[in-house]
Amino acid sequence: MWNEPPPPHPPRRVWRDWALVGVLVPLAILEGVLRPDLPWRTVSTAVTAALVPMLLWRRTRPLLMVAICFVVTGLVPLLLGGGPLGNYTLAFMLLLPYALFRWGSGRDVVTGTALMLAAVCLSVTVDHATAGDVIGPFAVLFASTALGGAFRYRAGERMRELDRIKLLEREQLARDLHDTVAHHVSAMAVRAQAGLATSASRPDSAVEALRVIEAEAARALDEMRAMVRVLRKNEPAELTPGRQIADLGELANDGHSGPPVDVEIAGDLDRLPPAVGAAVYRIAQESVTNAIRHARHATHIEVRVSAGERSVRLRVSDDGDGGLIRPAGAPGYGIAGMVERAGLLGGTCVAGPDPQRGWTVSAELPLTGGAP
Repeated sequence: MWNEPPPPHPPRRVWRDWALVGVLVPLAILEGVLRPDLPWRTVSTAVTAALVPMLLWRRTRPLLMVAICFVVTGLVPLLLGGGPLGNYTLAFMLLLPYALFRWGSGRDVVTGTALMLAAVCLSVTVDHATAGDVIGPFAVLFASTALGGAFRYRAGERMRELDRIKLLEREQLARDLHDTVAHHVSAMAVRAQAGLATSASRPDSAVEALRVIEAEAARALDEMRAMVRVLRKNEPAELTPGRQIADLGELANDGHSGPPVDVEIAGDLDRLPPAVGAAVYRIAQESVTNAIRHARHATHIEVRVSAGERSVRLRVSDDGDGGLIRPAGAPGYGIAGMVERAGLLGGTCVAGPDPQRGWTVSAELPLTGGAP
């Protein structure tokens, strides 16, 4: 507790603080005028009115304000040779222990607590108070500090939850950016290499390659613009991107920009939650991208999606030699992203080489989408 830092960004003086001071100072003066039985009426009224402005710094300087108020209210009666100050307006001092536990650092809380306990014990000793008189002040002081600590804990939990949500959003955007850029850029790179390799024998292949590259670049820009629109909004980013299983047909090709990709979808997918559909699409997209980039000598890539009663299954496989350069023990960001996507929805995703040749990615996601 000693090393506990103070909560960040404590609010400074707001209009409510000035309004509170503007009300309490006249009340202190009015109490001094209307209460002839108040001990040392003039001194106690002046001390009370002078201490009220301490509320303006209770959040930014909580320990100093507690020290000033409790030391003054403890020493003045000793100097006057009588009992404690009897002003009802001094009840505002309960805001200071609350502020100390709510906004102070660990050292401030420990030091301030010791100071307040010493002030209360001194007052009880000087006044020769009974056990009943002691319980009341300690109970009120404890209630004030407990309330400040409770609000501090709740605010800390809220900040930790916001940090967790922001981390999830950053991870989600990182996965989407990786999947989008890797897929489209890989397709452009493969098509550009094919165009260069056949440009000598087929001059028109360069033009065809440029058309494919232009189309892939346009798709990549559209998806990145969608991500930028999410980032510019003053609201949390959705954890489900716009792509769905119906868009899997876009992954199919006839082999002009890599191995032929065959997509087959079976089962009733109409009741699939959007989050699950988006995850299936992104996992399939990343798997196809990896196969295009790493599956050497592959002759085809298969994408199979089937829906059961409780889960949807995805299987992406190729027959290339990519398993030799994609060891299962050293996954990159793409495989890690696929595993994270499945795990967030309560599913599983496994990627690895086949016994003979090729590489297979298998994922199974519950139809509930991780809902309890």
